[in-house]
Amino acid sequence: MKVKNYLGILFLATAAIGCVSPPENFPSAPEISFSRVEFVPIQGAPDSLIVSVDFKDAEGDLGLGPRDFNPPFQPFDYVLTETGSRISYSNRPPDAPSYNPRDWRILDPVLDNVTVRDTLWIRPNPDHNNIFVRFFIKRGGDYQEFVWEGPPYYTTFNGRFPRILTDDRERAIEGNISYGMLSSGWQAIFRNDTIRLDVQIQDRQLNRSNTVSTPDFTLNQVTRR
Repeated sequence: MKVKNYLGILFLATAAIGCVSPPENFPSAPEISFSRVEFVPIQGAPDSLIVSVDFKDAEGDLGLGPRDFNPPFQPFDYVLTETGSRISYSNRPPDAPSYNPRDWRILDPVLDNVTVRDTLWIRPNPDHNNIFVRFFIKRGGDYQEFVWEGPPYYTTFNGRFPRILTDDRERAIEGNISYGMLSSGWQAIFRNDTIRLDVQIQDRQLNRSNTVSTPDFTLNQVTRR
């Protein structure tokens, strides 16, 4: 397998929502249930693996907007020394990871009107995202997690879906979220493997939902015809 063919994996989130007048016992932490999973090959472009979940939430504080990048939703935090200094790759300690696009960020800070290019150690912030997807391959009756964050991919299919309500007025809602993950490598990586996805979502108060699992499937079984 040529690893370089599968780096730079992208994701895309869309939401289709129905707001209702639900019973008063809707959960404060979001509650989800599995809806469907579908694989959509796209000629000349990355293919899409789409997982959909139904949700209920008492406050309606689901989704993140294009301006939701301040704490606690920042993309990452800098790893600091005991004295509070940022750690560059050239001065990294022995326990620092080797360079990879997940743990290191190339920045162009401006100091005294001079651009100083540097590579700094970072720690991705999980709360930057609000939908979390784990992949499992089933072999011999056992599930083994397929970890995207480690070598050789150093990526993630966790992502963000947009705000469901356009204002901050609390009200109970329910609906469906379809989350499409784009990659040119789905078929080459999983081929005929039996796989399963585990999905969670998170509201803006950082309350995580329950975890739901898809049924076992192969890409061929869920391909859109």
